[in-house]
Amino acid sequence: MLKLGAKELRDIIPTTKEVASIYRRDIFIIIDNVLDTFNTGSMFRLADAVGCKHIYLIGNTDTPDDPKVGHKIHKSSVGTHRWVAWTHFNTITEAIEDIRKINSQTKIFAVEQNKKSIPYTKADLSEPLALIVGHETRGVSKEGLKLADAILEIPMHGVNKSLNVLISLAIVCYGGLTQDP
Repeated sequence: MLKLGAKELRDIIPTTKEVASIYRRDIFIIIDNVLDTFNTGSMFRLADAVGCKHIYLIGNTDTPDDPKVGHKIHKSSVGTHRWVAWTHFNTITEAIEDIRKINSQTKIFAVEQNKKSIPYTKADLSEPLALIVGHETRGVSKEGLKLADAILEIPMHGVNKSLNVLISLAIVCYGGLTQDP
C-alpha cells in the first residue's frame, strides 16, 4: 500500500492510474457551504485518511481549482486534494442525486445539532455512508437537513455548545470505521 509523507504529497502530481490504485471505501463527504479554506483542505486530508470515495463541495464552498484561494486548500490538504475525487455542485440536492446513482442504498446523515438529532453513537454508520457537514456558523443547510435520512449529533458535556466542523466530521467518520479494508 502506497504511503506518502507531507513533502511527497505536496510535490507529487499523481497519475490517473496511481489515484485509481488507492482503495476507497463507500464513504462520501458532502461539504455544505463551508467557508474556511483551512477546514475544506483539512477535510480532504481526513477524507484520504478514512478512504473516502468522493467529496462533494456545495454552493459557496471553495474548490482546489479556484485561482484565488485554491492554494490555501492545497496547503491545508497537504496535497491530498489530488488523490481524493471531488465534484462541486451548486446545490446539495444535486450531490445527493449523484450519490444515489452510485449506490441507492447509501445512508445520508447530516452532522448537526438539531431538535431531531440523535447521538452519532446510536446511528448505523456502516457503509455505504454519506456525511453532510455545514457552514461554520449556520451549520448544515435546511435543504441538507431535509434530505438527510437522519441528523447526528455529538454530545457536548462542557460549556461550549459546538465543535469545529472538521473535528465533528472526524469524530463521526472514525466512529463509523469498524474495520480496516
